[in-house]
Amino acid sequence: MPKILIIEDDTAFCQMLHKFLAKHNFDISTSYTITDAKQKLKSSLFDIILSDVRLPEGDGIALLSRIKSEFPSTQVILMTGYAEVKTAVSAMKKGAFDYISKPFTPENILKIITSALNTKAPEKARPVKTEDTNDRSVASAQSGTIVGTSDVSRKLQQYIDLVAPTSMSVLITGESGTGKEVTAKAIHDKSKRKTKNFVAVDCGAIPKEIATSEFFGHVKGSFTGAIDDKMGHFEAANGGTLFLDEIGNLSYENQIQLLRALQERKIKRVGSTKEVFVDVRIITATNENLLDAVAEGSFREDLYHRLNEFSVEIPSLKERVDDLLLFAKYFLDSANKELDKNVIDFSEEVKHSFHNYAWPGNLRELKNVVKRAVLFTEGDTVHLSSIPSTVDSVVESSSQSKFSKSDYEKEKILNALKQTNFNKSKAAKLLQITRKTLYNKINQYQLEV
Repeated sequence: MPKILIIEDDTAFCQMLHKFLAKHNFDISTSYTITDAKQKLKSSLFDIILSDVRLPEGDGIALLSRIKSEFPSTQVILMTGYAEVKTAVSAMKKGAFDYISKPFTPENILKIITSALNTKAPEKARPVKTEDTNDRSVASAQSGTIVGTSDVSRKLQQYIDLVAPTSMSVLITGESGTGKEVTAKAIHDKSKRKTKNFVAVDCGAIPKEIATSEFFGHVKGSFTGAIDDKMGHFEAANGGTLFLDEIGNLSYENQIQLLRALQERKIKRVGSTKEVFVDVRIITATNENLLDAVAEGSFREDLYHRLNEFSVEIPSLKERVDDLLLFAKYFLDSANKELDKNVIDFSEEVKHSFHNYAWPGNLRELKNVVKRAVLFTEGDTVHLSSIPSTVDSVVESSSQSKFSKSDYEKEKILNALKQTNFNKSKAAKLLQITRKTLYNKINQYQLEV
């Protein structure tokens, strides 16, 4: 039974939390002061510590440093009613697993605790090298995703923590498959709008002829096929966050409509004269260079600046190579739950192949590869026979250098085009990218097709 220590000077709140967690089969201890908490830490080892940031004899941040120094395997979750960004970032830097702002729902704290317990690696199953004892996997409780421990991953998390509590529009850039929607959801879940809707829209999948209706809705009879009133994405996200993926695929006309809606904060359903005021935070994403599109005249500069009040670039998986096995283990656990399997680890040969592969599809490709491997694995360890030959085909030796990522991407595009008899629409679907992105890649690599 997991042991949890709650350090909270609000007696009523502490007792309420104690009662709730005890019902979920946790062994709970409580302390109302730092002094009492230190005494309990001397006599018992806890899996989880829930500590208030502001305590009568000091603060939870200072206590955090001591706990992580003396008990590195104990996960610390900070609770605060002040939701200060600097405090949160400081806590994460010093080793906190996560922080949660008061008031919070019991389900949210339970979700964080579960993530913390699942993230902590058993010492026997995964020995840790001496130089890596401070490395740990940090789960974002709100988005249910894994956050790496490499420098680029920590920087990404700091940017999320910094911009989330604000009302700024955010432009997320990065290669296909890096997790842009996951990042957008993490920003929403750490914002003041987290209790409202998060609406995700793939702009590349909306035909321009119906984009106006999709964004703003329509009234019955406004056009052929409008058999009922329909709420658009803006109204659905009112009070919350609207995430527009592949924003570069919007037509110029739709860009004008989007800009007007953002400037005036009101929309009209197609066929209606009634204006509806909307309060929506916009987060957009693209794997293209919008500045190039602005220079070419295919994307409005004023809209670009309206959307890019704060930019976040998601690093590719190859830039986060130190986190690769951490991500793979997370996807392994997820696949086990989904497929009702009990695969524990990857063989050394598989880990070697993972490290040598370029991962042009980034996290999305890694997730798919691991899920497939779990499905094909009969024992408790993933072997080379369970992973695709494309991942296992790259062998690194002292006399053989790795192919560059561009070589992999170029080869993958050519193979997709050959498989589809050079039908670019079908090839784009096979590659899980938009047709426009495929054309850009063909031009970038100067492919003769």
